[in-house]
Amino acid sequence: MGRFAGLAAAALLLVGPTAALSQEIGRPEAGRALAERVCAECHAVGRDRRPSPNRNAPSFQAIAEIPGMTAVALNAALQTSHETMPNVLLKEGELADIVAYILSLQPRQ
Repeated sequence: MGRFAGLAAAALLLVGPTAALSQEIGRPEAGRALAERVCAECHAVGRDRRPSPNRNAPSFQAIAEIPGMTAVALNAALQTSHETMPNVLLKEGELADIVAYILSLQPRQ
């Protein structure tokens, strides 16, 4: 998770807080269904604390709980190649849906 957190933090610094407010969010339900089909082989995608099938892949819950996580940071991270992650090509709407789903896992304030 360290690499992902570092990438997310760098994205936050680059875009600033106002860009996150203007970011369109997708459909969380569609994002969950897509994550279960495309991401669950490596990541734990549910709202539980279960470890990911691939111990090097952070759970979606852990990603959502990174302090300051935003749609902008997730978009940047998901569109950047990862050394250990296959290049999954998502359509623009699918990316927005997965981002919306991950953000829906954040603790309620």
